[in-house]
Amino acid sequence: MKLSIFHTPELTPQQTTADCAIAIDVLRATSTMVTALAAGAEAVQVFSDLDQLLQVSEAWASDKRIRAGERGGAQVEGFDFGNSPLDCTPERVAGKRLFISTTNGTRALQCIQAAPTVLAAALINRQAVVDYLIEHQPKTVWMVGSGWEGSFSLEDTVCAGAIAHQLQQQLGCPLSDLAANDEVIAAVSLFLQWQDALLELFHHASHGKRLLRLNTHADLNYCSQLDISTTVPIQRETGVLVAEQCLVKLPA
Repeated sequence: MKLSIFHTPELTPQQTTADCAIAIDVLRATSTMVTALAAGAEAVQVFSDLDQLLQVSEAWASDKRIRAGERGGAQVEGFDFGNSPLDCTPERVAGKRLFISTTNGTRALQCIQAAPTVLAAALINRQAVVDYLIEHQPKTVWMVGSGWEGSFSLEDTVCAGAIAHQLQQQLGCPLSDLAANDEVIAAVSLFLQWQDALLELFHHASHGKRLLRLNTHADLNYCSQLDISTTVPIQRETGVLVAEQCLVKLPA
């Protein structure tokens, strides 16, 4: 297995793809997708364009859909949800499809949607993603951070590093055997430096600061947790993700 990390969708190769491609938007799109599917949502359907989201979701009964729209960290007017995973309780999402468009995370997913296997990862489902990779053994894996409007983000890179480090530990191989680019080594180094202070790292991150100005402290606390979900969002059809359950033993 060979891992590559790309800090933003814009940096991914255009003429090829990986056997498995993983989108990461810790703050907050992929954390929200994991949480919604774990809470019983029927599926998550992603859009980069808000108008297209509204048009497609109109075909669904109002009691079977949730429209989630976020721009600049804030909820879009007229939408049911913004991009907070804490909104995704079983009472609100079970049995419904979440139609979602965010500033960065949905673009990352659309960038990799042609890969044979597409997953969504966050810190909260790190172990479940690792277990999926070990079980299925794709030859090439891309982890694509959403960044922020084309720029590097600390939180997505530390998550990619957390996945790569745990994978290397469980496979028992040198990191150099897994790493297909230098970004993997850098991401693992970032994780090892901050693994015991992930929430503090989020407070240093530019997008973390942006969200704190919007009074989303609880979201940062939630998204900074490791391994609290066994759900892996996996693409069933283009742009539509469903829950893949991995048998992870979560910490007590």
